[in-house]
Amino acid sequence: MTSTPTVPVDAPPGVESHGIDLIPESERQGRPRDLFGMWLGGNLNVFYVVNGAVVISMGLSFAQSLLAIVIGNLAFLAVGFASLQGPRTGTSTFAVSRASYGPNGGRFLAFFNWVTCVGFEASGLALVVLAALALFAHAGVGASTGLKIALILVASAIQAVLPLLGHRAILVTQRRLAWLSGALFIVMAILIGPKVHLGNLAHGSGWAPVTWAIALVVSGGGLSWANTGSDYSRYLARSTSARQVFWCSTAGGFLPATLLEVLGAAVASATARASDPIGGIPAVLPGWVSVPYLLFAIMTLLAVSTLDLDSSGLTLQAAGLRLARWHCVLVDTVICTVLCFLVIFSNQFNSYYSDFLGLLIIWLAPWFAIYATDALMRRQRYDASGLVDTSNRGRYWRTGGFFLPGVIAQLLGMAASAMWINSAAFAGPLSTAVGGSDFSVFTGLGVGGLAYWLLARRTVAKETDALEPVAVPAASEAAS
Repeated sequence: MTSTPTVPVDAPPGVESHGIDLIPESERQGRPRDLFGMWLGGNLNVFYVVNGAVVISMGLSFAQSLLAIVIGNLAFLAVGFASLQGPRTGTSTFAVSRASYGPNGGRFLAFFNWVTCVGFEASGLALVVLAALALFAHAGVGASTGLKIALILVASAIQAVLPLLGHRAILVTQRRLAWLSGALFIVMAILIGPKVHLGNLAHGSGWAPVTWAIALVVSGGGLSWANTGSDYSRYLARSTSARQVFWCSTAGGFLPATLLEVLGAAVASATARASDPIGGIPAVLPGWVSVPYLLFAIMTLLAVSTLDLDSSGLTLQAAGLRLARWHCVLVDTVICTVLCFLVIFSNQFNSYYSDFLGLLIIWLAPWFAIYATDALMRRQRYDASGLVDTSNRGRYWRTGGFFLPGVIAQLLGMAASAMWINSAAFAGPLSTAVGGSDFSVFTGLGVGGLAYWLLARRTVAKETDALEPVAVPAASEAAS
């Protein structure tokens, strides 16, 4: 079986041409520890400091916050698992996801993922602009409309550079930024330490806020990165150790997210504005640190947006957009720039971000459960060419391009997740009935995964048993 060419792979010099097309074995390179450096660099950012402060703002004690942060960040195990399929197949996460939903069914899930990636990109871009405005305020320059427009356009252009250059540039840059970011956060912790007064924090509340906090940490951390796992591991050789891929990807995200959220929770004992990364956090730092901190915030936010922008371009291809990867990056840059304009000029960043973050679980939890269950049932064996073949001749075409067990399980999982969610935008009936708790992560995972196993196990077993090893094609044969 050969894949059907649908997307041009030509690109300007220096711009990566590979999209979701299969990476030939001859072009595979790198080691698992490169993934550790990349995830470490991408997750050393102020978003996690803010998340830790928000956890405290829910009325939790410091001990309860630590519990929620550690449990919630175990979701980075999902990043490790979602990175295992990349070396096996040579393609991206949402191309692999077609095995669970079919090429056409996978389009809808890819669209949800694209919205998620663009939402994070626009949020990060808005914070970059706010930090830049704060820098100009230090220099005595007011936040005029013209300055805001100029900053948005410049930040958008800078944000697009690494995704256009591609995987290798992202890997090297993130790994180097990890050293600088890690050192700066250590300095920050030392400077904030004397001002931390954990006794100022609430002495704890009931168990319901703990469940909200866990859901926040999961949706703002590990689970929201699992949808990009194979986007970066697909460049590793097929023979790469799965154990090393798993643990390097998991640890690269878990360690910085956990430590920075603990720092954010501690900062909340020193200022009630700890959830404001631009105006609040600098308030507990010495005056001379404000400018370096804001420059550092801009750098780390651009770094994390790089990963989102690269993956959102791949997701557009998985959703069926017939454009080269670098064209998709440009499309997404324009869209997140428009969203950034809306956020900056409405002055409602916190409201938009909290609503966005609170509702991600509804689709993410069942998607990951189905993705993982499918991979386990297949014993990580896929027809790589079939994943990128969207014609009715492809192995995963099934019924009109849909794999109904996956589609049905996703809908059931989303319904179960929505029933027990408690977010700023929406509270499910089970949440309301049981003290305002939030078990949306667990209901989405449980119902989605179980439903898929019950509905798909026989079909998947037959497909796997009939599957002969399929070599990754040469560059001339690979297509999106």
